[in-house]
Order: sequence, then C-alpha cells, then structure tokens
Amino acid sequence: MELSNKKRNYIFWALQFLGWGFINCLSIFILRKVSTELIVYSIIFGIFIGVFSTSILRWFLKRNINFDSFGFKDFLKVSAAFIVTCALFGGMNYLFGYVYAHYGPGLTDTEIQIFKMYDGVFIQIINSIFIVGAWTVTYLVIKLLLKLNKDRIERLELNTHLKQAQLNTLKGQINPHFMFNSLNNIRGLMLEDVEKSREMLTKLSEILRYSLTKNNVNAISVEEELEMVDNYIDLSKIQFEGRLEFVKEVDKDTLALQIPPMIIQLLIENAAKHGISNLKHGGRIVLTLQKEEERLVIEVRNTGTLRIGKNTTQLGLKNIRQRLKLLYAEKASFNLSENSGEVVAHIKIPLA
Repeated sequence: MELSNKKRNYIFWALQFLGWGFINCLSIFILRKVSTELIVYSIIFGIFIGVFSTSILRWFLKRNINFDSFGFKDFLKVSAAFIVTCALFGGMNYLFGYVYAHYGPGLTDTEIQIFKMYDGVFIQIINSIFIVGAWTVTYLVIKLLLKLNKDRIERLELNTHLKQAQLNTLKGQINPHFMFNSLNNIRGLMLEDVEKSREMLTKLSEILRYSLTKNNVNAISVEEELEMVDNYIDLSKIQFEGRLEFVKEVDKDTLALQIPPMIIQLLIENAAKHGISNLKHGGRIVLTLQKEEERLVIEVRNTGTLRIGKNTTQLGLKNIRQRLKLLYAEKASFNLSENSGEVVAHIKIPLA
C-alpha cells in the first residue's frame, strides 16, 4: 500500500523529533557529571539544531533532486547540499556552545573540559559529517525503498489494467452482429459459390482464432495483423455487396515491426461499421502504414463524416486509447478527425 503525501509528512516529522531527541538524550547520558541546566539546554537546542538543519536539507532535496532518474548531476547536488548542511549544523552547535559557555550558568571543571574539546574545529567537522551523513544516508535509503514500493505497485496496477484492457478488447472484438451477419452471408453465398463460401468460413474461423489466441499478448508483427484485416475486409465485402473498396498503402519495411494486436483491425472495423455502412452508395477505406523517424504511423481514412451515434459505446476506440496509454504512456498518440469528406484515424507508435 502506498502512503499519501500527508501521511508521509506526519511520519517524517515524528521521526525527526524522535530521532534527534534520542541522539541528544544519548549524548548527554554518555557525558556524565554535568549540570541539569546543561542537560536540559543541550537536549532542547540539540533537537532544534538537528531538526532545523536537516529539514532544510530535505526541502532542498525534494525540490531539486529527481529520484526517479537519479544521475551524476543529482549526485553533485546532493553532495553540495550535504556540505552546506554540515556547515550549518556545525556552526549552530558551535554558536550554542559559545553562548552557553560565556553567558550561561557557571561551569563545573568537567563541563569546562567538555566545552574546550567541543570548541575544536576538527571535532565539529567530524561530528557534523558523521551525524548529518548518517541522516542523509537514512533519508536516501528510505526514499529508495519508497520508490521501489511505488514501482512495484505501479507494475501490479499496470498488469491489472492490461488484463482489463485485453478483456475489453476481446469483448469488443467478438462482435456478435458481425459474426451473425457473416454466417448469414456465407449461408446465402453457398447457393451461388460453394468454394467461395468455404473460403469465407475459413477466414471467419481465422478471425475467431486470432481474437482468442492473440488477445493475451501485447505485441505482434504488422504482417500478422494485416492478415486478419484482409480476412475481415473479405467478409465485409460480402455484406456490402460491392459497395466497399479497400486500399492498402503499406511500406515493406513496416511488416516486421511489432504493434499491439487488433489495433489496426479495430480501426478498420470502426471505419466500416460507422462509416461505409451508413452510405447508400458505399465508399472507400484506405490503410496507410509508414515509418516516420523513430515512429510507426498508422492511418485509416474512410469515406463519410465524423458522427458519434447516441447508442454507440465507442468500445473499440476506447480500447485503442487505453491500450496505447498503458503500453506507451505519452509516447504514443491517437487522433480521430474529419477532413474533406473523409474520417481520418491517425496513430503514432514509438519503435524503441
């Protein structure tokens, strides 16, 4: 379970005061034969100095360090902030010691010896590096553990969303109306051309097999996806009775590229179902695939206008957007527009 920012802040401040309180109480117990006044002031100001200096360090780290992609520049920033914090921590401790020794209660012989040792610059440097260094290492380790936990949760959520997207794609792909229409069309075709009807039955079975077996993978080749598209078009042409024209403009160097399954097929199905089927004289669907720098560009154009019916769920388009977002985050894009009497679906997928 991932903690909210509010809970993290509560835990941080609780650990700050408890940790610095423990360190300062421990140091006083180690130094015996000191007055009660020195113990009280040392604990109070020791906690204040520790909390103040390291809280400033934390504020700087949160706003200037990218823990998701920690690099050499971030290391330099952490090192510089660590040095500044050590100087602040040591300087404030030295100032407290100076003020108490000169303006505080009278010191015992033991306390005078302690303050003489405490005034040493080398001692202050070693003390600051050790204590602030321990705090910094602890803070960075906790940040690393939180990031690992966050990454684990994100991976689990991603897998869950991918499974749901695959299920939704399967639901959208096995369109009962398309199946029933195809079977009825093939039955009617049997009276005219038995061989053709057998061929169409084979294509329909290939579509079903593809839908059921390829739905649980995240990438297939373009060539394999186009085989299903061809099967779908051949079956649709029977239904449209010559009113559907299909054109492929595919660069050969795109055939081996990997894409999410059913992406192109869902675009073609959407063009046929919501575009060509609404036109009395039919129309044309044009599929274009090409490489553009480090991206695969998929474009499907169909005759018609961009109208979203009231009763349509747009499940196919939602599946495409969801799949692209889950697999490529913001690196992929999907746009649907109308241009000069055509509806244009445009997808860009990163190749690396």
